[in-house]
Amino acid sequence: MNDDSDFDLRPDQWEALKALRSPVAGLSASSRMALDDLVALGLATMSDRAPAITAKGRKALIRGSFRLLDAAA
Repeated sequence: MNDDSDFDLRPDQWEALKALRSPVAGLSASSRMALDDLVALGLATMSDRAPAITAKGRKALIRGSFRLLDAAA
């Protein structure tokens, strides 16, 4: 990790973070297991027993998307 917004997440963590973009989206079993890691990193939070993406999580998701596009090019 180079700075606070550059996260080296596992594929299941990326999938869980992407799933949190939609409040009605359900999390898969592997995404639910990755949720604890995302909460520990400050990328997600538990509110009223429902997970939600944080501003830091949105920023990491956007930066990660650009990194993934660069790798595919």
